[in-house]
Amino acid sequence: MLKRIIYLFMIVAMPLLAFGDASLNAQVKKGNEQYAKGQYKEAITTYQKIVDDGHMSALVYFNLGNAYFKNNDVPSALLYYEKAHKLSPGDKDINFNIQFANQKTTDKVEAPVEFFITRWWHSFILRFSLTTLAVISILLMITGFALLVVYRFTNSVGIKKASFYSALLIIFLGLGSMFTADRQQQYFDGHHGAIIFSNSVNVKSAPNPMAKNLFLIHDGTKVEVMDNNNGWMRVKLANGSEGWINASDAKEI
Repeated sequence: MLKRIIYLFMIVAMPLLAFGDASLNAQVKKGNEQYAKGQYKEAITTYQKIVDDGHMSALVYFNLGNAYFKNNDVPSALLYYEKAHKLSPGDKDINFNIQFANQKTTDKVEAPVEFFITRWWHSFILRFSLTTLAVISILLMITGFALLVVYRFTNSVGIKKASFYSALLIIFLGLGSMFTADRQQQYFDGHHGAIIFSNSVNVKSAPNPMAKNLFLIHDGTKVEVMDNNNGWMRVKLANGSEGWINASDAKEI
C-alpha cells in the first residue's frame, strides 16, 4: 500500500514540477506561437527539443504531432499522437487526431471487434489519465483518513457513525481508483506499440534478411512489438498477422 501511494505521489509531482519550470513554459509558448503562425518546421524544432530534454507531456506530444501532421509527416505525427494517448488516453482530441491521421496511411488494418465486456472494461480504465487517477486516489485516501481522525476524537455518536462509514466508503473508492490506475499502467505495458517509418517493409517469417516474405506494410502503420532479437523486431498487426521486421524500420511508442 505504501509503495503504491508513493508511486502515485510521484506521478502527481512530476507534472507539477514541469509546470513550475519557467524555461519549459517559455519553450512551450514559443512553439505554440510558431505553430499559430504556420511555422511548422520551427515549431517541430522547438517541441522536439522539449521532448529530447526528457520532458513527458501529453500536451507537448499532441502539439508536436499536430506540427508534424501539418508538415505532411504522418508517421511522426502518429508516433507523438500515440505517445500523447498513453499519457492521456481519454482525451477526445487526441483520439480523434489518431483516427484522422490513420486515414492518411496506406494500410487499412481492421482490428477484430472486441467482446463487449472487454470493450467496456478498456473504456473504463482508459477514461482518465494516470495523473488524474493519481490525484483522485490521493485526495480520497487523505479525506478518508481525515474522517477516521474525526471518528477517533469526536464525542458525538452521530458524528462518529457518519464519519466512520463515510471514511470506509471514501477509502474504498480511493483503493478503487488506485486499482484502476494500476490496470491502466499494466494495459499499456502489455500493449507495446511502434510506428512504421520506412516507406514499405517486407514482414518476414524469421529474424533473417533471407527469410520468406509474409506480407508488406507501409509507413504510418501501427504494430504491436512482441519481441526484439539482435536488431530485429517481431511485430503483430491489429488483425493478428505476425512477422519480423528490421528494428530500424520502426520507432517504438
